[in-house]
Amino acid sequence: MTSTTRVPRTEITGLYGGLLKVAMRKMLGGVPEGAEVMWHHPRVFKDMMRFGGRTEKWDRLDRNLASLATMAAAAEVGCSFCLDLHYFMAHNKGLDEAKAHEVPRWRESSVFTPVERRVMEYAEAMCQTPVTVTDDMTAVLLEDLGAAGVLELTARVGAMNLTARANVALGIRSQEYAASCGLQPLASRVAHT
Repeated sequence: MTSTTRVPRTEITGLYGGLLKVAMRKMLGGVPEGAEVMWHHPRVFKDMMRFGGRTEKWDRLDRNLASLATMAAAAEVGCSFCLDLHYFMAHNKGLDEAKAHEVPRWRESSVFTPVERRVMEYAEAMCQTPVTVTDDMTAVLLEDLGAAGVLELTARVGAMNLTARANVALGIRSQEYAASCGLQPLASRVAHT
């Protein structure tokens, strides 16, 4: 088992591991190497997956906005695995693929509404160290999304930060899921200041 990750991959074993591999193959067409890296500590892996699964059940934020926000966070952090996976998931969930495709260069793209731009700006601002979210950003989003929507947006971006930063630190990279289902490559990110 060769690996390009910073922590070597390990075989996913046991009954739960077997079920997990079946589920990943069904959902993704294969077992991501990141899962094999995370299997060194199954409890951490299971808890992160469980939390990620629970975020998918939240419903106070439009599904397209939620997808754009998490992809914008992944792009800002630089997680190619997260970007590719969420583009693939947008396709599988019937979300707006054209917009998902443009997330890495959302500032220059003309496909986004003002609300979508504000959501992605907020997501990027949350990913900065220190965080650069402003009172004005939040006030406008409160009008756009309501308090529950802003809280869900914040939690989703925070969860993506956990995942994306862990993947980048561990050297977990794109598995080319989008390419495997015929999606065009993600737009190239344009540097901004």
